[in-house]
Amino acid sequence: MSDNPVNDRIQQEVDSSDVVLFMKGSPIFPQCGFSSTVVQVLTHVGVKFKGIDVLQDQQIREGIKQFSEWPTIPQLYVKGEFVGGCDIVREMFESGELASMFTEKGIDTEAAA
Repeated sequence: MSDNPVNDRIQQEVDSSDVVLFMKGSPIFPQCGFSSTVVQVLTHVGVKFKGIDVLQDQQIREGIKQFSEWPTIPQLYVKGEFVGGCDIVREMFESGELASMFTEKGIDTEAAA
């Protein structure tokens, strides 16, 4: 545990699932276009993920930016490692790098046919 309880809560969330998306809204009802794009990519790839709605908790919303040293939301974590935001995830998806990363890390994908 650190001296920062918000960081501890974020770390617990990151550690709780193989794939965690800090986003605005929920996977079923994203509240911004960037979050929606990442949800669509993950859904298309067929990866199960945990969505954390930063709009429900101002401390998490601000804390995640310091935690990752990344200024924007959404933020994707895979096996505890920060991957990136919407543009990075979309570029990785388009290049095939995202699917390769999931395979390398042993995360099941059930890609849409």
